[in-house]
Amino acid sequence: MMSTTWVYIANADSQDISVMQLDRASSSLLPVVTVPVGGAAMPMVVSKDKKFLYVALRSQPFRVVTFGIDGATGGLKKLGESALADSMANIDLDASGKWLFAASYGGHKITVNNIGNDGVVGAVQQVVRTAPNAHAIHADASGRYVFATSLGGDNLSSWTFDPATGVLSANDPALVHVTPAKTGPRHFLWDKAQKYVYLINELDGGVDVFSYDAAKGAMSHVQRSTVVPPGFAGKVWAADLQMAPSGKFLYGSERTSSTLTTFKIDAATGRLQVVGQTPTEKTPRGFAVDSTGRFLIATGQDSHGVSLHTIDATTGMPGAGKSQPAGKNPNWVEIVDMP
Repeated sequence: MMSTTWVYIANADSQDISVMQLDRASSSLLPVVTVPVGGAAMPMVVSKDKKFLYVALRSQPFRVVTFGIDGATGGLKKLGESALADSMANIDLDASGKWLFAASYGGHKITVNNIGNDGVVGAVQQVVRTAPNAHAIHADASGRYVFATSLGGDNLSSWTFDPATGVLSANDPALVHVTPAKTGPRHFLWDKAQKYVYLINELDGGVDVFSYDAAKGAMSHVQRSTVVPPGFAGKVWAADLQMAPSGKFLYGSERTSSTLTTFKIDAATGRLQVVGQTPTEKTPRGFAVDSTGRFLIATGQDSHGVSLHTIDATTGMPGAGKSQPAGKNPNWVEIVDMP
């Protein structure tokens, strides 16, 4: 039985979610419905069981909306909303799905909200101050360690997490320093084996590779590459980082040049080799790769559009994008496969 794949796109300025269907047979995105959210929709995360979509609103009052996902239609049903401690640039879930992490760029803090047995996000449980401009927060696969980037502090803060109480405590060492200074650590992710961490830096477009010690929750620097296209002379404004499901390719977006950079990953060393750049939507903030690794979906903050790129299986390079309208200021993509 073929699965159905739903695509959710957060649109900040039209304050809604575009729901689309990814039709792999025709290599197309089919508009389904637009769901109003009542605020500037930006970061989103889907529960592991694919029953819930959580959407953080970055306009006052700051809150997170819990939607139930209708697997048959892709539709969203609002189940509740809860206050967030600030405007949140990133949200994620712990391994149990019982806690929501959030990072505030303007508020210089990370937070933990509880999630009820009904899947609805509840109250703020913990607020932790960080170095300036916290940008992303994620737990490793074990759920024992949590990291958060500080774009203004040039570091990742390192935390141990207790899923019984929902409390973050400083790890030892408490910081992973990113050099050179003023590069702006932004988004990061692990490979599936939890051997390497990849980090994109907003201000210079650098992409750092760290080896990861899963036993201690520690990182050691391995390599620095870049998403800046050759010959580019503008002001760098890098954004998102995503990995192919195969683990063979890594993708990064640079907003000023409106390009996606493809990297080949060396399986033995984790090191990156630039394959090339692909033009995409104007000012590509968020994008996602589908579960087959055949398609990349990119949003354009300034084009108010979304592009579907077909990925070359051999080179990993996305081809030319098929563009279509989204809402205003689309910035985040979640892709959900339903059986």
